[in-house]
Amino acid sequence: MSMRIGDRLRVTLFGESHGKCVGALLEGLPAGTKIDNDALLDFINRRKPGRKGLSTRAEIDDCEIMSGVHEGLATGWPILLLTYNSDVRSKDYSFLPDHPRPGHADMVEHIRSEGASDLRGGGSQSARLTFGLVAAGSQARSLLDSAGWSCTAHLASVGDISAKPLFDLDRESPLKEGTDMSRLNCRDSESVSKMSELLDNVRKDLDSIGSTVELLIEGLPIGVGEPWFDGIEPALARGLMAIPGARAIEFSHGFSTSKMRGSENNDAWFLENGKPILEGSDSGNADGALGGRSTSSAVRVVVHFKPPSSLAREQSTLHLPSGEKKPLKVHGRHDPVLGPRAVPVVEAVAILVISDLGIIGGYLE
Repeated sequence: MSMRIGDRLRVTLFGESHGKCVGALLEGLPAGTKIDNDALLDFINRRKPGRKGLSTRAEIDDCEIMSGVHEGLATGWPILLLTYNSDVRSKDYSFLPDHPRPGHADMVEHIRSEGASDLRGGGSQSARLTFGLVAAGSQARSLLDSAGWSCTAHLASVGDISAKPLFDLDRESPLKEGTDMSRLNCRDSESVSKMSELLDNVRKDLDSIGSTVELLIEGLPIGVGEPWFDGIEPALARGLMAIPGARAIEFSHGFSTSKMRGSENNDAWFLENGKPILEGSDSGNADGALGGRSTSSAVRVVVHFKPPSSLAREQSTLHLPSGEKKPLKVHGRHDPVLGPRAVPVVEAVAILVISDLGIIGGYLE
């Protein structure tokens, strides 16, 4: 059983939601790469539980770097990043494994492991393990920075409330602390207040709601990506769809492409300053990848997340000892929406995937 992503730049996740710790083993970061503590703190804080209206699990999330670093630089050897779980309430899951939760992996994991899995809080299937992804991604970001490449994400929608396209928003300025924009990781000041109001109503209804995260990858030259299964879209899809709760992914025009004619979808090439470029690149409407390789236009990705499965309201589901459906009310401290805290996770996965492809193709060192 593997929990690894990447070829030349590899990340292996470990831990359980209610175990001693969670983290990641990062391998392949070139020797001499500066360890960026500010980026590490930024990624962790944007993913961290405990913010108003979201999960109230109060983890400290201090990241310890246990190996692979000397005097602030990567040594080229594996880097072990971990944090200790400090705020577990395992009693909230005392009904497991007898009463598997709807929408969760409790049942399939219990049967697959023949009863050996730790199901508390989702165990190793928990979004708690995304801590390792953001910790590893934060350290690979310097590889992209040195090449002028970037991966930026934000909360694009909650329910039927959508933000403006990320290409049309400020993607560089930090979000002001204490605002809804910072709390929800959304860069559209006009839409975020409506999203916040909707989430208040969802919580009052003891329910949850779906969301999307939009990602832009910019600065890539023509040609990044490998054939077929290691192309930009397949590689990103594999990593992003592994994020807990992800249910669909769009590239470029996404789902609307299946309703288009070829004359609408095709982007023509032209020369700008002696270099080939696609029409629509200046408005974010051109394909960022063709044949699995970058076109130099922005790669636009939208990740769709399901409503969180743990609800404060009562649900009826199978009770294994009795063989009957019985009511179940899940306690615990759960998010009513996944998108806000998924934003830095989406960024981190994209950074790791693009860095790996950049190293494979000889673009990054």
